[in-house]
Amino acid sequence: MTEPPFPMRRKEDAPFREKRQRKGAYLIPSLFTTANIAAGYYAISQVIQASVMEPWHFDNAAKAIGLAIIFDALDGFFARMTRTSSDFGRELDSLADVITFGVAPALLAWMWGFHLIPPMAHTEWYSKLTQAGIIASFVFLMAGASRLARFNIQVNPQPSNPGRPGKKYFVGMPIPAGAGVVAAVVHFAGGDPIALWWVALIWLALMLSAAFLMVSTWRFYSFKDIDWRRRHPFRLIVVFGLLFAAIWFFSRPVLFLIAMTYMLSGVFWRLMYVLHRRGSPPPPPAYTEATEVR
Repeated sequence: MTEPPFPMRRKEDAPFREKRQRKGAYLIPSLFTTANIAAGYYAISQVIQASVMEPWHFDNAAKAIGLAIIFDALDGFFARMTRTSSDFGRELDSLADVITFGVAPALLAWMWGFHLIPPMAHTEWYSKLTQAGIIASFVFLMAGASRLARFNIQVNPQPSNPGRPGKKYFVGMPIPAGAGVVAAVVHFAGGDPIALWWVALIWLALMLSAAFLMVSTWRFYSFKDIDWRRRHPFRLIVVFGLLFAAIWFFSRPVLFLIAMTYMLSGVFWRLMYVLHRRGSPPPPPAYTEATEVR
């Protein structure tokens, strides 16, 4: 039996130190959750400071939301790797997601897409458009909060698309992905606010679509079935390296393409399911004794 690396003064020291080490492990995912909240707070502060003359604050807010998505992914990753998941950690993570992926992108979407539109000749139409933007942003926030609440109370949700329920798929688009859509579009524009009313209408439809996908029961890939502790082909490492380089040098179009592709993936699989269900023949009638007599 090997001796411990530190001296033991009492027999009670061993379980005490093991318990203290287990408690210390919970600090790892909590630090990433704290960084998530800090990024959300920074994004909100940048949105408040933004104006037509200083649009780069919008871009900074979008970058902060994108960085928070990485923190949120690392939070869950290290919690699973170190087996330090807890009720406190889940509640803290949910509250952080409401701030960073709910309040921050909703405020960014309204300020960037509606609040700074130049006044038009028809002041009533301009007022209605800004009010519609406020409603769409609030709907996005409520959809994200509802998505989090449903995720917390459901143990094994069943997606309406084909596929077995489990960790491989999300039921509905996760709220970080919805926030990523907002951040990717703003970053793609370089932070320059929308200046045309018809572009604002497209932005309005995109916000409502993202809100609908979050509260839907459609299937979205979760990437949780990938075992990072196992060996993977070398080509997978090359793909991740090329993706990292593309984001580093061409972040605007690449992140925009990734966000839109993931958002439309749920729509694609839903359409495939509907078309497959319509094309498949109906099941044969069940055999009964009455059927045999006839």
